Amino acid sequence: MKKIFHYLKTTIKKIKYSGPDYARSLGVEVGEGCRILTTNFGSEPWLIKIGNKVTITSGVKLLTHDGAAWLVEDEKGRREHFSRVDIGNNVFIGINSIVMPGVVIEDNVIVAAGSVVTKSVPSGSIVGGNPAKIIGRFEDYKQKALDTFVSRKEMDFSLGFKERIDQVIDPEIKKYLQ
Repeated sequence: MKKIFHYLKTTIKKIKYSGPDYARSLGVEVGEGCRILTTNFGSEPWLIKIGNKVTITSGVKLLTHDGAAWLVEDEKGRREHFSRVDIGNNVFIGINSIVMPGVVIEDNVIVAAGSVVTKSVPSGSIVGGNPAKIIGRFEDYKQKALDTFVSRKEMDFSLGFKERIDQVIDPEIKKYLQ
């Protein structure tokens, strides 16, 4: 009965709160202007700190303990290892990425989809892979986006979502969508 009540309580929280509010309700420290699309904050969510203007996409897992330590035992008993996860400002974490215990992700960082972040990430980096490695610079991505991506001001918001996207898509790609 206790498990059923806990499950219902958790499910209601997920429905009731937005992503950042849900994270805060679990004890995660969340900054301003965040988009949080995951509900997986592990068993120690109070060990997670998220800065301002952070996007955490769906399927992302933020881990704050090393479960394998449970296998190590001596006369003092089983071992436990807990560690914080700190995410700076202006960070994007791509779908289904995993951030391991003790990782600090500094400011202006992009984590590519499916990455496993095992070490701290310095400011201004783009990381990807398993384990995640630096694959680019945030400033280069930013310049490319400013030079080549459509701005929201260029989009016609009187149109529906699909029509709005179809209107601004690269003409070379449009022919493949017909």
